[in-house]
Amino acid sequence: MSIPTSPAEVPARVRELAGAARLEPVWANDYGGLTFRATPTTGDSFHIKWGPRQDESNMLDEAERMRWAGRWIRVPEVLDQGQDAGHEWLVTATIDGESAVHRHWRERPEVAVRAVGEGLRALHDALPVDDCQWDWGVDARIANAARRGIRLPEGFRDAPPIDRLVVCHADACCPNTLVDDDGRWLAHVDLGLLGVGDRWADIAVASMSTEWNYGPGWEDALIGAYGLEPDRERLAYYRDLWNAT
Repeated sequence: MSIPTSPAEVPARVRELAGAARLEPVWANDYGGLTFRATPTTGDSFHIKWGPRQDESNMLDEAERMRWAGRWIRVPEVLDQGQDAGHEWLVTATIDGESAVHRHWRERPEVAVRAVGEGLRALHDALPVDDCQWDWGVDARIANAARRGIRLPEGFRDAPPIDRLVVCHADACCPNTLVDDDGRWLAHVDLGLLGVGDRWADIAVASMSTEWNYGPGWEDALIGAYGLEPDRERLAYYRDLWNAT
């Protein structure tokens, strides 16, 4: 996943959804998906997320989760969602913030990792477990992987005891936190797998992603910003599960 460094070919559906708005590619994922910022001549800008349909998650579910989570935390407002035989799309209102891996924040990792850690803690504290219908626990993740043809060793079922059940972001990598001009967390994006699980499932991935985005040495700083000391056993388990699925 990365911020595009060269012009991207605009899919016909994206062009249709954008109308006369100017399009700027802002994100490309590993599945061939693209996200564009659309800026009309008048009115507010919006984002169009487009990509091939996949088995792990879909944008219909993501739209539902975003509408639910938006009752308690800041996420982009869903404006439209749809799909055809091969692709799907999600249109959301723009939030005026930058991804925590924008070039400006990659040059200030001490600020970015604090924002991601504090933002993840705020998400976990705000979203009500008892009101959440989606599951991102170990058994559900193993079952999801099996549906996609991934057979995991039985050892993955021997998860560490749950520390604290929360509603997990489920893709808490640093790019999915938006940061304001002052370097504070602003909002969360990419909630297609959001569901209940141990908080360390999110913390493990968020802290692991600091090395991909900022280089080595920032993992524990993010965990500290979240408000915990590193739990090496849980970190290792949930990172292995993430990488295996």
